[in-house]
Amino acid sequence: MLKKQKKVKKIRAKKETKLPIQMKKTEQAENKLLDDLINLTQGLSYTSETDAEIKPFIGKKAASLTQEEVLKQTKTAGEAMVAELTAADFFSTLTEIQDWFGEEETQIAQKFARLKEFLEQNLKYLKVFKIGQKELDVYILGLDAENTLAGVKTQSVET
Repeated sequence: MLKKQKKVKKIRAKKETKLPIQMKKTEQAENKLLDDLINLTQGLSYTSETDAEIKPFIGKKAASLTQEEVLKQTKTAGEAMVAELTAADFFSTLTEIQDWFGEEETQIAQKFARLKEFLEQNLKYLKVFKIGQKELDVYILGLDAENTLAGVKTQSVET
């Protein structure tokens, strides 16, 4: 019985090595991007009228970064209200260190600055999409080197 298990493992290993090299590179790049986003967003929240966790978002390949593509990949109804912002506008108040900041506020602003820098360096066409009314889903997205829609998401309450 033990010999049969070894054979099965060898066969599986052979099948895995037959995957196209390009596919492996793409999966490795997406996993690296996801791991980096998880690390950068850990413990980070977006404050509006509520505090909402910031989470990584990895979608599918996209020809371009449009509202329609974002709605499709986020499985949001096509008639939803969408506001588009630049990443610079979105992050401007989150990364600005004020004179009155204590150590905790300074660390949070620095963490947002690191996230912004990472997104700008690793994603092209970076944009912010606020979807909905009052209770919004917020996506900070771009396309990675393989044209996969990626970035982070959070929620906002704006009344």
